Amino acid sequence: MTRFVVRRLASAVVLLLVLTAIIFLLQAVSPGDPVKAFLGNNASPAAVAAERQALGLNDPLPVQYLQFLTNLLHGDLGMSFRSHRSVTSDLAAFLPATIELVTVSFVFALILGTIFAVSGALRWRGSAFYRGPLLVLATAPPFLLALGGIVIFYAQLSWLPASGQGADTTGPTGFLLIDSIVTGDPGTWGVAWQHLILPGVVLAIAPAIAIGRILRSSLESTLQADFVRTAESKGLKGHVVIARHVIRNSIGPALSMAGLQLGFMFAGVVVVEQIFSWPGIGNYLANSIPVSDFPAIAGVTLVLGTIYIIVNAIVDVLQTLADPRLSA
Repeated sequence: MTRFVVRRLASAVVLLLVLTAIIFLLQAVSPGDPVKAFLGNNASPAAVAAERQALGLNDPLPVQYLQFLTNLLHGDLGMSFRSHRSVTSDLAAFLPATIELVTVSFVFALILGTIFAVSGALRWRGSAFYRGPLLVLATAPPFLLALGGIVIFYAQLSWLPASGQGADTTGPTGFLLIDSIVTGDPGTWGVAWQHLILPGVVLAIAPAIAIGRILRSSLESTLQADFVRTAESKGLKGHVVIARHVIRNSIGPALSMAGLQLGFMFAGVVVVEQIFSWPGIGNYLANSIPVSDFPAIAGVTLVLGTIYIIVNAIVDVLQTLADPRLSA
């Protein structure tokens, strides 16, 4: 097990190095002069030349890449052309809102996917009335679900808000739900939940179906296994057999799919944040692309890629814990 974890962590490090190399090369070949973008088009040639020398842009590419890695290790992602602040500080301000939204959405996806899988595998009565609409909703793109949710639940029914977080994050963590608990503000906590429900559900529906389908297939296969019939023949109750024998032997493929879907959710959050005016890195990225703010774009890409790699490494370890045979 220890050897497997070390191998998996080593492969994650290699993938991170490949990701940084790709981002660096894209930055190197991107059109336009980053120095002029930062100083402005009216900057004098002497000022541009001095800034290029100060930033090391006249050095050979291998030297620039080593400096790029060194800066990353020190948490330096460069300066944003648009905000004229460090990209690191910008991401620190916007990232908590995105993590909070994706975390809540992922919990929604796990709940919806588990109900979808268990109700289908165990043939619960009336489960088709739940699984059918969920399947239909999963076929729609997130932006269409978001617009439909706003029209129905905000414009028509006035049940849920349509934009923003509902309050500013003034607590120590930057996560509105946690900070409202730390500061003892139940009103802010309730408002934050109201603003999270609509974008959270929109972001969760497609991943819920993906996770639910894999889990259902695995459950149905495990329920037909010999060891399950043996456990039932010993007189164990159905829920005990499912809890002790079926779930653990079925969860591996679902864990793998959950890890993939969590990475996809961080990628898909860009569209959802724009529609719901959510103050996260998705909005930050969307505002940076039109002005060719490459340091900001590269910073967001690096953060999202790193999260994806780390999440999948954790999922692989969890799969091994669930089934030690995978570490062989």
